[in-house]
Amino acid sequence: MTASEIRASENACAIAVMAKTPRPGFSKTRLCPPLTHNQAAGLSAAFLRDTTENLVSASRSVPVASYAAYAPLGTEAQLLPHLAVQTACILADGMLPAPFGVEGFGRSLWQAIKGQFDQGHTAACVLSSDTPTLPTEFLVAAAETLLHGHDKRIVLGACDDGGYYLLGMRAPYAGLFRDITWSTESVADATRARAAELGLEIVELPSWYDVDDAVSLGQLFLETRGYAAPFTRTAIEQLGLAHDLRQDSAA
Repeated sequence: MTASEIRASENACAIAVMAKTPRPGFSKTRLCPPLTHNQAAGLSAAFLRDTTENLVSASRSVPVASYAAYAPLGTEAQLLPHLAVQTACILADGMLPAPFGVEGFGRSLWQAIKGQFDQGHTAACVLSSDTPTLPTEFLVAAAETLLHGHDKRIVLGACDDGGYYLLGMRAPYAGLFRDITWSTESVADATRARAAELGLEIVELPSWYDVDDAVSLGQLFLETRGYAAPFTRTAIEQLGLAHDLRQDSAA
């Protein structure tokens, strides 16, 4: 089954990577410094390509429909060259009306979830763009858990820093994004609390790390587990980051 056929199938788990179109000064700015804005944008582009290619790999084992939930509006053409072939784009700029209590980044996440369910898929997930080495088997496990579960089951993949890299569900539960203080170490725990309030069963995936500061960037450079992330590895070399990171490690 091709990627387009999977997208057209209702019996598929949709997974949308949260994709801010790579642009200097707007992408991965939390990595500046140690990176320049141009380096950060280049690394962001590589992360997106590897993440969407990883979704393609997962789709070989389980029906996964790949999406890029992108922002800002009007940048889809700029984004497409940085995605795996046949990745569909849905707008997730947080500008649409959202349920009460869903604010900030939660509005974009909710828009992405709702957009995938609007396509008729059995389940929908949002996926971080900051985890290029995430093991493919984690994505497969998320999709299988949702496709073979019940409507009160959700999947959560927590990050080492207290956030999450993946949240998936079989019904559009806006309450999972309500009253969350985003970009803090309490995000995963707050999401667990919202799930308990809604009477949902949580299936937890193994934890992973996201690349959002100098320390985790160094961890990425030394990574030997997980997905191979070939585009990220190439970007690290071509952008001169390998030399910079070696110097930082030696200091």
